[in-house]
Amino acid sequence: MSSRITTRNARFQQWRALLDNRTKRHRLGEFLVQGVRPISAAIEHGWTVRAVIGEDRDRRSAWATEVWDSRAPGVAEADRVMMAPELLTELGEREEPPELVAVVAQASDDLSRLAADDLVVVLDRPSYPGNIGTLARSADAFAAQGLVVTGHAADPYDPRAVRASTGSLFALEVVRAPSHREVLAWAEESGHRVLGLDEEGTVDVRDADLTGPLAIVVGNETTGLTAGWRESCDTLLSIPMRGAASSLNAATAGSIVLYEAMRRRTEAAT
Repeated sequence: MSSRITTRNARFQQWRALLDNRTKRHRLGEFLVQGVRPISAAIEHGWTVRAVIGEDRDRRSAWATEVWDSRAPGVAEADRVMMAPELLTELGEREEPPELVAVVAQASDDLSRLAADDLVVVLDRPSYPGNIGTLARSADAFAAQGLVVTGHAADPYDPRAVRASTGSLFALEVVRAPSHREVLAWAEESGHRVLGLDEEGTVDVRDADLTGPLAIVVGNETTGLTAGWRESCDTLLSIPMRGAASSLNAATAGSIVLYEAMRRRTEAAT
């Protein structure tokens, strides 16, 4: 279906709210995707695209034309919406109107979507959307299968998280869980060992067994892991440091452990 929006009508206002209103994002079950790589990744990995929004223009780039005309699963049934440039600029959060913005359906928050024999990273109560996106990027790069965000936290579907992931969010199984309890129940059922990353960890990450089904838990940027996580993890890991820094950024610390896990698992497979 193709339509045109030239005023700040109800449909535009609904999409505009997706930029900064997480409650409406969750209620509607959709979010905005901006940028060439994220939109391409959403389509490539089969996420459901509900609308493709662009300017009414005579010429589009080869990329924008391919997306607009795509009949790929997930995007074939999407609405094609032509929008006034000043409105599209607002949705794109740029100084100039982007070629396209996509409205994408959120994935279901069902832990059973995670494979029983793979590597999953859990980010507990993250405060900053950018850290979610950065860790998603590392999880994708280092062959993790899923990203779980627990507790009262920043939203993985916040546009800042999506942009920071540069499309990697769409290569992962993304799940939100209310607390550590649901994740621990899933881990017990699926056979995942749960390794927490903590300043007070007793096992050097270089000495830890990082093979087999794993859930690696990274705590909040300021307060670290909750007491519930610390008490429930099978092992608490630490990252050795020699400089003056007392701690690492949560996404950076998680990336180090994910890389080490990939390296170790690759060695075990050869």
